[in-house]
Amino acid sequence: MAEACSANLGRGSEKRRPEGSSPESVTTGTTISRVKLLDTMVDTFLQKLVAAGSYQRFTDCYKRFYQLQPEMTQRIYDKFITQLQTSIWEEISEIKEEGNLEAVLNTLDKIVEEGKDRKEPAWRPSGIPKEDLCRAMAPYFLQQRDTLQHRVQKQEAENRQLADAVLAGRRQVEELQLQVQAQQQAWQALHREQRELVAVLREPE
Repeated sequence: MAEACSANLGRGSEKRRPEGSSPESVTTGTTISRVKLLDTMVDTFLQKLVAAGSYQRFTDCYKRFYQLQPEMTQRIYDKFITQLQTSIWEEISEIKEEGNLEAVLNTLDKIVEEGKDRKEPAWRPSGIPKEDLCRAMAPYFLQQRDTLQHRVQKQEAENRQLADAVLAGRRQVEELQLQVQAQQQAWQALHREQRELVAVLREPE
């Protein structure tokens, strides 16, 4: 039952594949696009991951719970594997979007296809591979820097809000302490007055 569950979950990862990874990415002929190869690599990785984290190993880690609740253990395992695969695909999709990988890989496929029939050396903008690579990668790294800066600014703003909330909480605590002290002093003064009044009433006329 564990192998069947793992096989079903491995096939289920294909359903969670990003929309951009459809068979349309495959080029004509026998050549497979690099986008398709990337998705195949992720599928293979997920299948091996599910095989490595088999249901049998999962139950071995939680033997007592499995003996008490075998059906619940099965549901927990299924949910865990499904969420793990989904999170991995989401991470891959985010990396694709940030680096515009699908467009880059498809462009590379196109360049390779166009260059198959060429006999002369490939043309480069500057003729110097190092400089061409820097020019090609600079926009990507600048985009990554802007993304990280945005995340840092967002985190700093959240930290400032938390710091303000902490300071406001401290001020409230201080105000409560002052109120408690004032009430205590008022109670002590009232208690003294009561004792003085009792003493006066007890004095002989």
